[in-house]
Order: sequence, then C-alpha cells, then structure tokens
Amino acid sequence: MRKPAAYDPLAPERIAEILKRLDRTYPDVTCALIHRNAWELLVATILSAQSTDVNVNRVTPELFRKYPTVQDFAALTPEQLEPDIRSTGFFRNKSKSVVGAAKKIVADFDGHVPANMNDLLTLPGVARKTANVVLGTWFKIADGVVVDTHVQRISRRLELTKENDPKKIEQDLMRVIPREKWILFSHQLIWHGRKLCYARNPRCVECPLENLCHAADKTWSTVEVHKDAK
Repeated sequence: MRKPAAYDPLAPERIAEILKRLDRTYPDVTCALIHRNAWELLVATILSAQSTDVNVNRVTPELFRKYPTVQDFAALTPEQLEPDIRSTGFFRNKSKSVVGAAKKIVADFDGHVPANMNDLLTLPGVARKTANVVLGTWFKIADGVVVDTHVQRISRRLELTKENDPKKIEQDLMRVIPREKWILFSHQLIWHGRKLCYARNPRCVECPLENLCHAADKTWSTVEVHKDAK
C-alpha cells in the first residue's frame, strides 16, 4: 500500500484551491480607502498606518476639499497639517511624511505620483506596503504583494509563510502566488481578515477556507491543527 503523500502547505494544488475559493468569496474587492487619484490614495495609505480605513475615510473628504492638489500640500508646514489629521493617530509623523512626500513629488516628479517602486520608495513615509497599494490599486502594476496586519496574520495561519517580518512574508508570497494574482490576492486577504479571519475569535465555522486551514488558533476545525500555524 502506498503511503499518503506528505502534507505540503505550498503544494500548487493547495495554492490553486485557496485562490479559487477566495475568488468565489471576494471576486471584485479592492482598496477600501476612498480616493480619486494617485495622490489621494498615497495620502490615505500613509494616514491608515495604525488606524482604520473607516477612520481615514472620515478624515480625507474634508482634507482634500481643504487642500485639493499635491501643490496645496507642498505649500504647508507639517505643523499646519497636524490638526486636520490628528484623529488618525501618530499625526506628527504622518504630517511630516505627507508634507515631505508632497514637496518631493512637486520638486522631483513634476507634481505627479511616480508609477514605479524605486521612485515611490524615495518619498518620505513610503515603504513597500504603501508603494504596493498605490502601484496595485491605482496604476494596476503588480510589483509586489501588500502585506498589512491582515495579510501577515492570514498568510501565517494558512502556512504560506513562517516569517514575521513583512518584507520576508512578501517575498514568500511572491514565490507561491502567481504574479497576475498579487494585487487581488492581497485585497482578498485584507477583506477576509475584516469579515471572518479575525485576530481573536476568527469565525472559522463560516470560513470558505476552513478545511484547507490548519491554524493552531482556529475556533472550530474539521481538520488537524498544526501548532506552528499561527
């Protein structure tokens, strides 16, 4: 009698089934941050650090009414911007980042948000996560995978990575997820994290991935759990 094949969390068939179920559950999801152009998305993404999209979406409509263009932001000092974004938290650092990014975009990029990773990473307050959001959501360029707290948590639970560092998680995901899926996949995991796969008390009984998931911190399981999958 042949022994059953050893479990491989990165088996192409398992990855394909995860993607198929995510596509069925979250077929058309995109970034929840409200924006009308690349600059507004960049600002909203900077403001979303250590905050919620709902909170940022409460702040940005009035912010962009008050300062309609990147040139308007570039004309500010960080101190002038602070009161407008105070409720998003860490407002002093965020003010420096937003104003600094605006000044650099006006000075070096003719007032246009650059559409490539290397240039985006030269902007104050912009690391790979923010750059990937702007590239993927606005420019439709798959240069990487957005790794926020939801993506980090769920990719570990699904044993797609064992890493904790977002950069290393991104590299692991880029190796196993087809490039044409990078943009949608990150949005799907973010929505999944908001809807079902909570950090505490995930709603496993309702999860379309339940029997593919061996996470140690599941609240209900029809499959063996793996102590390191969390």
